[in-house]
Amino acid sequence: MKRTTSPAGRKAIRGFEGDRLTAYPDPATGGDPWTIGVGHTGPEVKRGMTITEAQSAAYLIADLAKFEAGVNNLCPVTTQAQFDALVSLSFNIGLGNLGKSTLVKKHNAGDYEGAARQFVVWNRAAGRVMAGLTRRREAEARMYRGLAA
Repeated sequence: MKRTTSPAGRKAIRGFEGDRLTAYPDPATGGDPWTIGVGHTGPEVKRGMTITEAQSAAYLIADLAKFEAGVNNLCPVTTQAQFDALVSLSFNIGLGNLGKSTLVKKHNAGDYEGAARQFVVWNRAAGRVMAGLTRRREAEARMYRGLAA
């Protein structure tokens, strides 16, 4: 069954990412990748770029579709809570990193508790532990376990 992100999952991603209509630099690098809307990055996002709320919503719909398809392919068996947490994680670390992760290997082997413990491994940006990423990963692990994010 192909899943999509639940309303609770979308709310969590919005809460983690925020929704900014002016491009801002990556918090870890102070530059690339530039981000806009709800965590949208891409070659079109540049310093000084601004978008409307409608453009932000459109970016989010397209981005979610990409990450949902990726998680459905990487982890074909999930609960809704696991799926939402995995989409949130991949939204932040990318599908390539998720696909190579021990977290996905443990999940697909049915070691769900081991997979949940792997979320906190992804709390670094540019080699540094980031407090905001640590909080996000703890919340995603709770979500994955079916607890409130």
